[in-house]
Amino acid sequence: MLPHDFVNTEETLDPQDWEAMRTLGHRMLDDMLDLLQTVRDRPIWQPLPDDVKARLHAPLPHKPQSPESIYEDFVRDVAQYPMGNIHPRFWGWVIGTGTPLGVLAEMLAATINPNMGGGEHAAVYVENQVIEWCKAMLDYAPDASGLLVSGGSMANLVGLTVARNVKAGYDIRAEGLQANERRFTVYTSEEAHSSIQRAVEMLGLGANALRKIPVNANLQIDIGALEAALAEDKAAGMQPICIVGNAGTVNTGAFDDLNALADICEREDIWFHADGAFGAMAALAPALRHLTAGMTRADSIAFDMHKWMYMPYEIGCTLVRNRKQHYDAFTLTPDYLAHGTRGAAAGDIWFSDYGIQLSRGFRALKAWMSIKEHGIDKYGRLIQQNVEQARYLAALVDAEPELERLAPVSLNIVCFRVRPPGMPDDSLNAFNEELLIRIHEAGLAVPSYTRLDGAYAIRVCITNHRSRREDFDLFVSETLRLGHELAAEYR
Repeated sequence: MLPHDFVNTEETLDPQDWEAMRTLGHRMLDDMLDLLQTVRDRPIWQPLPDDVKARLHAPLPHKPQSPESIYEDFVRDVAQYPMGNIHPRFWGWVIGTGTPLGVLAEMLAATINPNMGGGEHAAVYVENQVIEWCKAMLDYAPDASGLLVSGGSMANLVGLTVARNVKAGYDIRAEGLQANERRFTVYTSEEAHSSIQRAVEMLGLGANALRKIPVNANLQIDIGALEAALAEDKAAGMQPICIVGNAGTVNTGAFDDLNALADICEREDIWFHADGAFGAMAALAPALRHLTAGMTRADSIAFDMHKWMYMPYEIGCTLVRNRKQHYDAFTLTPDYLAHGTRGAAAGDIWFSDYGIQLSRGFRALKAWMSIKEHGIDKYGRLIQQNVEQARYLAALVDAEPELERLAPVSLNIVCFRVRPPGMPDDSLNAFNEELLIRIHEAGLAVPSYTRLDGAYAIRVCITNHRSRREDFDLFVSETLRLGHELAAEYR
């Protein structure tokens, strides 16, 4: 029996007025779908004014604010100043576009809000089905294990962790790196993504353990140079444990000779990891599938679905051929997480046994819904469409005397620069760097940049399902116009 002076002071975070929240939710949904439907007519990117930055440095709130006013703040200060990757002319870095159903899937996932570490609930089965679909998409080993992760960097870290543990030759989880009698070494090309070096560093091997092998004229890893580096390291008492092949480099989209790398790994008993962050998805397009030849021989594959499958951030995946080796690299089950045979703690698969995270969001739902909505064949057609758009842009660049292409177009990336008549070579880098900023600030498009043999390149990476050929026509003509304006200033 409660004391006679008991006062109920219990609180909740649910709304006091559900109908008002429902009305606001409908408004949010309509506004966001309107934004996506009309995105072509909106600025792709614009600088944040100082007053907006000041409001986004507000002090910690102590008192409640109405959901309606909070949403107004979002519309005024956040939605108006996007990164731009939902726009048809966003071609920067390797960033996907998102879809309307993906937006709704994120809402549904947040509503039921499961922890995807494991347990017996439907969301775990959804993630497992998505992983099975990923294996089928890439024609990978049917009995392989897999894990959905935040993106390519984490996918590479998971794959390389398994590689290190398996090829160490002793129980590295128990003994640590200090028990290693020979230094481990990892091999990849100079064009590999920085996440490979980060993973090597985080695994305690040190950046100096990563051998960055030169590339050939096609920007693929030089097989002869790789063989020489392996022989030299073994002669010096090193222990090669892993070769990382690029299934689409981030700079130019080049594919290493993955079959040649697989042959070397089999011969030398080295782990073969394929970084297919976005290029692995070329396997979905019949005309591009040959580029991924040999990828299915990898011991582990890393790739993203928020890049070239256009899903909302964040969702990547690691596949590992040997399920037990994957499991043994991460599993750790304290008493309070003992896997049951009945009840909510049951379940055949606990994803916490296959990666770093215990608490995991329901990122699988957007993949499950998106693949069902479009079918995998349409993704293949869109990927092929982006590659054809890259070839179209390359032809536009090649046709303009003042534009200079700086790399082969092997996939969906075009690297070029503007070369005004009479401008000396030592001014071109600074000129193109400033030109790229002006392209951004004009709201024209968002390509990114790289350096190729010392030359500053405007880099157009097309992982955008909203792009049309007319966007590339406009981009080239306006780039030339802005280039002429800037060249006049230089003169």
